[in-house]
Amino acid sequence: MRADEDRKALDKELKRWEETTLREALKSLPERRAEFLTTSSRPVKRLYTPLDLAGKTDEDRLGKPGEFPFTRGIHPTMYRGRLWTMRMFAGFGGAEDTNRRFKYLIGHGETGLSVAFDMPTLYGYDTDAPEAKGEFGTCGVAVSSLEDMKILFAGIDLRAVSTSMTINSPASAIWAMYLVAAEAQGAPLSSLRGTIQNDILKEYQAQKEWIFPPEPSMRLVVDTFEFGAKEVPLWNTISISGYHIREAGATAGQELAFTLANGMEYVRWGIDRGLKVDDFANRLSFFFNAHNDLFEEIAKYRAARRIWAREMRDTFGAKNPRSWLLRFHAQTAGVSLTAQQPEVNLVRTTVQALAAVLGGAQSLHTNAYDEAYQVPNEAAARLALRTQQILAHESGVPNTVDPLGGSYFLEALTDELEEEAYRYFDRIQGLGGVIPAIRKGFFQQEIANSAYRYQREIEDRERVIVGVNDFVVDEQPEFEVLRVSEASLKAQTARLNKIRRTRDSKKHAAALDRLRKACESDDNTMPFLLDAIRAKATLGEICDVMREVFGAYEEPLLY
Repeated sequence: MRADEDRKALDKELKRWEETTLREALKSLPERRAEFLTTSSRPVKRLYTPLDLAGKTDEDRLGKPGEFPFTRGIHPTMYRGRLWTMRMFAGFGGAEDTNRRFKYLIGHGETGLSVAFDMPTLYGYDTDAPEAKGEFGTCGVAVSSLEDMKILFAGIDLRAVSTSMTINSPASAIWAMYLVAAEAQGAPLSSLRGTIQNDILKEYQAQKEWIFPPEPSMRLVVDTFEFGAKEVPLWNTISISGYHIREAGATAGQELAFTLANGMEYVRWGIDRGLKVDDFANRLSFFFNAHNDLFEEIAKYRAARRIWAREMRDTFGAKNPRSWLLRFHAQTAGVSLTAQQPEVNLVRTTVQALAAVLGGAQSLHTNAYDEAYQVPNEAAARLALRTQQILAHESGVPNTVDPLGGSYFLEALTDELEEEAYRYFDRIQGLGGVIPAIRKGFFQQEIANSAYRYQREIEDRERVIVGVNDFVVDEQPEFEVLRVSEASLKAQTARLNKIRRTRDSKKHAAALDRLRKACESDDNTMPFLLDAIRAKATLGEICDVMREVFGAYEEPLLY
């Protein structure tokens, strides 16, 4: 009864304000537009009050940091105890080129490595394959062999650094290369820390860098879960990625819903394999976009934690509280970077990084201002890293946990995004689940529709993009251009030729034959991948074996 009385009193006070103070203000200063929208075209009200929280208690919605439902953060002290990992995405040219960039970034204060691979590597081809022509090292580093992996991390102690690798369809093979390279350094597998992205579902939905059909691809992912839980217990064997879904044009709500739906699908596959949920769930990690709309992004991260904790505990029966935690990396929005007035990207990136930190990210990559043109040059990469360091050490933002928690606007937005996610979960379930929905084009169409709407808003000037459709200047930017050298390509192909010429051909052939039989059976493929890498099989050779067994996926025509 008391709650009803309080609500009526709040409603009465709000109406009084609207009919007096607000009405008089609008007479002299009308609002700038009829409707205000988030980046995702979500309407934003003029004022938020306790009435927008629908009578939900703080305990149900918020809890305390480090406690269920983790809305306010997964650790009790958050950044007061330890700052987020500053993990700058880097990769270009050959292994030698990227190794120098890693050491440069470490020297300037980076606290974790993040590897970008080139297109041939992402599609499971060797650098000298016909399909790879012209693509060497242009958008990431080329890794075709164990020798490349060893050079990539030469002089970097893999026991002392956490490494993230953005690789999906051939993720298990690339991870096997990393593990064997670590063995060569004398590092026990049990000591290694890092993440492989390994999120194949979002490839079919958004990024389109697949090799095999969904079902065998999912089998390979679960192989890494099973192997990692036993042999590499500190490693995150997947980074369930909303980043690329958002980059393809999804809204914040779609990014949230599709990413968590994918995450739950991986959990189902792990359980169907016979794994206990608590044996692998604590090594599942997430990767989200940090876009322009500060409050929408913060609300997205908070809703994600709350949904994941509830689903892991109540739907999947996880008993270990660590299995309930949604740990995530964030990257600022590459799709938001403009070629026009590129120095303005520094401001965009700062706002986006602030959203990630206020939202409780465990690690963060900040894009460089020149990335609309090229792989970042050293100075631009350093400046992007400095953005994080200023947030960490000068802004005061990390000094308290969830500083915006309790904001009527933020909490209402968090609730809205959570509700939208559950509506999407119902729609996906109605289509038969994630993989049937992929085959029917559901995710692809939803993302395409959102991307189209957003672009129309820009072209119709309903949405201002600074330097693009307003505040335009007639200037040509100047850059220190980063070029992949011909010498790097020659070194890479020479190394491949030497490996093929000098390896033990019998051991090599036998290892690939055992891998083929493992793929044809129900055996976990990871031990056989490790043996093939030790026998000096190249990435292309390994993926060719898998192509023979699993086939290559072709997306159904959707439009």
